[in-house]
Amino acid sequence: MSDQQRSGAEQDGFVFTPRKNGQAQSVSDELAAWMRTGWADTERRDLEPVAQAEHTARRRAALSAAFPGERLVVPAGQLLTRSNDTEYPFRAATDYAYLTGDTSDGGCLVLTPRADGGHDAVLYLKPRSNRDNGEFWLGGYGELWTGRRNSLSEAADLLGVATADVRTLPDALRADAVTTRIVRGHDADLDAIVDELRADADDEARAKSAKLDEDLGVTLADHRLVKDEWEIAQLQLAVDATVRGFNDVVTALPQAKDTSERYVEGTFFLRARVEGNDVGYGTIAASGPNATTLHWTRNDGPVRDGDLLLLDAGVETTTLYTADVTRTMPVSGTFTDLQRKVYDLVYAAQEAGIAAVAPGRPFTDFHNAAQRVLAEGLIEWGLLEGPVDRVLELGLQRRYTLHGTGHMLGLDVHDCAVSRQEVHLYGDLKPGMVLTVEPGLYFQPDDLTVPEEYRGIGVRIEDDVLVTEDGRRVMSEGLPRTSADVEAWLAERMPR
Repeated sequence: MSDQQRSGAEQDGFVFTPRKNGQAQSVSDELAAWMRTGWADTERRDLEPVAQAEHTARRRAALSAAFPGERLVVPAGQLLTRSNDTEYPFRAATDYAYLTGDTSDGGCLVLTPRADGGHDAVLYLKPRSNRDNGEFWLGGYGELWTGRRNSLSEAADLLGVATADVRTLPDALRADAVTTRIVRGHDADLDAIVDELRADADDEARAKSAKLDEDLGVTLADHRLVKDEWEIAQLQLAVDATVRGFNDVVTALPQAKDTSERYVEGTFFLRARVEGNDVGYGTIAASGPNATTLHWTRNDGPVRDGDLLLLDAGVETTTLYTADVTRTMPVSGTFTDLQRKVYDLVYAAQEAGIAAVAPGRPFTDFHNAAQRVLAEGLIEWGLLEGPVDRVLELGLQRRYTLHGTGHMLGLDVHDCAVSRQEVHLYGDLKPGMVLTVEPGLYFQPDDLTVPEEYRGIGVRIEDDVLVTEDGRRVMSEGLPRTSADVEAWLAERMPR
């Protein structure tokens, strides 16, 4: 690049920095001039708002009402480098996506207080790549490299919120001395600017400021506990795609037996990418004794006849809502007597848990109902010494059950994890909440407290359940749950 062109690029906020060992170490003036011309106007006009725009507007209004007179900063997050100039796939921060409907990287929603107690919302985004200074084709993040992005006007029309160039955000934050809260941990540069705004505060004031940020995140999680009708529809899309992904896996089981658990993982991933954005979390494809490891994501073990395959997986929609479903199935197509015995107890526990999901009931009821059934079964089998109330009080069944019976579900697989305990863990269920019900039993291969034939058996059954006005709806009812129905499912779909 000539000195003249380099100077011009710097004035426009972009400098061509070639890769150290890249073949294109310079750009001629002639090429630079040519690349600035001959491009069609691709601006899209008269765009209709996306489906969730009316919902995100309502969510922003609710957040505004919770924090009058304060500026609220909600970043999307930045690309994270994996190696050199290769990044990890980007996934927008949950609170940002919830409030904006945008899933692109580098953006930030700012709610600035007005005198009347409300807020003006501005979504700071990357604009279209500059065609005059070469950014669109010379930079590794220009649109000829990474694809076209919406103009600021297009984004405003689609998302139903005012937009601005994200490069102006630092100055905008520094321009006004106003109490500022930020959702931390997603954009280090913006975190630093907010810290800079608080630099003159004493230790006590800084401690209070940190609490401001924490409270913002907690409030957003509280707001997300109850899903609106649009969110419920997105979750059903995720669940329905997940059901199809499980059917794909059953059909592919013979190939998995010739390879490994990776074949199971890859088969489900194909469905997730075709019908959604990605998987909502790392797929657990655990065969044989690997099923006793709760978060087995190595997925490199063999898939053998005679073993159980525990598949815990969920499709994430393009709007970032995820399903979370688990089925445990006999690789051969038929449970052994002992496998069926364990499976049927877990199923009975899940039935009790699902029956306890209803509006007005404590969140903990479904967990307690499922755990009681598991504890009673373990006592009956002679693995625990009763009475059952003593076992539950001491939590002795947890040696074989390990985890809670379920969690909230939504934009995150473990949704609203930082919400207030009094409205979540110790609160009551409300219509519009979506949760998983997923009891399990896991007999570790080296656990000498159980007979040898139990060791290495792991069973979990998980479904996604919507709390309705009059009870519940199992969103993942498209998959079989009883041991007999699972065998019939495998017989129907698994090639012989």
